[in-house]
Amino acid sequence: MDAPVAGSTKPAAEGTLIIMAGGNERDISRALPYLEKMGKEIRHLGENGKGIAAKLSVNYFISCLYQGLAETILFSDKLGIDRKDMLDIINESASGSGATKVKTPLLITENYDPAFALDLMLKDIRLAKDAGAEFPLSETLIQTYQAASNAGYGKDDVIGIIRYLQEPG
Repeated sequence: MDAPVAGSTKPAAEGTLIIMAGGNERDISRALPYLEKMGKEIRHLGENGKGIAAKLSVNYFISCLYQGLAETILFSDKLGIDRKDMLDIINESASGSGATKVKTPLLITENYDPAFALDLMLKDIRLAKDAGAEFPLSETLIQTYQAASNAGYGKDDVIGIIRYLQEPG
């Protein structure tokens, strides 16, 4: 079976991960007591490999979201909008999400200690593309995250993509 998770270091410590499981019913049932200790939700998605497929799909979306969030913050910075104000507006509007809220403190303090490293996201974007994510954003995401990694930001938190995007160009 496979059982990747959605969530990073804080949800892992709190036992509130979302677990995306693939495998036969017998194996999932046998692992369930352990999975329940780690996660707030265990979703059985079908045969072995379906959990990993869901994880790649989630991370593909998150990579789009974080690059978009970073670009939005840099744009609003250029327009003279206070970063905290802009993030409050984003988080309290329809565009806000758990993903934007969890990265807000990092963007305000400009401290990009990793909860999920940029290089790990790059790996997942590449795996998603290899698995069939042949979309207009795929190449852009790979190019941007790869360039950020090459520039030395690979060990930063994934939202540290903002550091690469703000470099003169």
